[in-house]
Amino acid sequence: MRPLYKKPQQGVALITVLLIVALASILATQMTSRLQLQMQRTANIDFNQQAYWYAMSAEAFTKRVLLQTFKDDPDVNHLGQIWAQGETSFPVAFGQITGEITDAQSCFNLNALRANGAGSGNGSGIGNGVNSDNGTDSENDTSSGSGNSSGAGNGTGAGAKVSAKPEDVLERLIVLLEVEGVSSFEAESMVDALIDWLDQDSSINSVGGAEDNDYAAKEFPYLAANNMLASVNELRVIEHFTVPVINALKDYVCVLPDNSLNKININTIDSENALLLAAILDKNQDDAEQILSARPEEGYENINDFFASSEMKDLASNQNIQALFTVASEYFSLKATTSFNNSFFTLNSLMQVSDKGKKITVISRSVGRF
Repeated sequence: MRPLYKKPQQGVALITVLLIVALASILATQMTSRLQLQMQRTANIDFNQQAYWYAMSAEAFTKRVLLQTFKDDPDVNHLGQIWAQGETSFPVAFGQITGEITDAQSCFNLNALRANGAGSGNGSGIGNGVNSDNGTDSENDTSSGSGNSSGAGNGTGAGAKVSAKPEDVLERLIVLLEVEGVSSFEAESMVDALIDWLDQDSSINSVGGAEDNDYAAKEFPYLAANNMLASVNELRVIEHFTVPVINALKDYVCVLPDNSLNKININTIDSENALLLAAILDKNQDDAEQILSARPEEGYENINDFFASSEMKDLASNQNIQALFTVASEYFSLKATTSFNNSFFTLNSLMQVSDKGKKITVISRSVGRF
């Protein structure tokens, strides 16, 4: 009788070993890939951090430049000073630092429309703050009637009748930009909506205004801020403002956070931004360019010299317009772009000068291109 036994399972052990080797190989590959990813991520963080510190060094350098500027010339700021050299680049180890300092008072502060209760018609917030060269701080001219600016940029030389209210200045500026499809009516509606966005109440200020009910009825609802703007980009969510208008405005307007100051430095307005001066003075662009071209190389020493010029004689008696201008700035902005290896960083800093130019304080920082 033959003994009973099971036939051996040939190859099972080999297959098991192969499966174990394959599984170990997969695990090893996954671990290696994750390790490489983590190493690359760590390197990217290090590179980006170094680019950030390069940007902070640009900010520190800007402070030193401004301190030296006010030490050399504490009473006047103009485009011939060391801070106004345009965009400058510095090579650094494995990268580059590019920065540009601009006067934040060579543009129209949108928060000025909230001064002492925007929309109340008194415009008393104009000219508040520092550097009041001409010794006047009177309220703005209220003789302009409804406050709209149908004669924007006509260059008629209205003189003392030119309205200095911030809402009128902004409306004139929007009209002067000549954006397709935007007339004085649309410009007035935009300004009214901005006033309602800035004021503290929930009541519509005028026909073109907009408040919570208007924004809550949108496809993606939200509420009016009823507070000051933190960025020019906030115009995108305000009623009536369109992308073409915002893009056209960006070179002429700015935002001073939590500040309704609207003092324009006549010495630092770039000739390319003559439309801003035209909107303030209710003149046409050619007249504004002529005024800027007649400006001394080192600027005016005081506001009285500016209004004593032949180009400004028709507005010499308008103290409300005079209160809009200064020759010494309090706010400066820095746009710094840095690179380190393949990492890039953009920093926008707003700085305030105080204590007669002896102290520089960073009051806001934003990251990214605007």
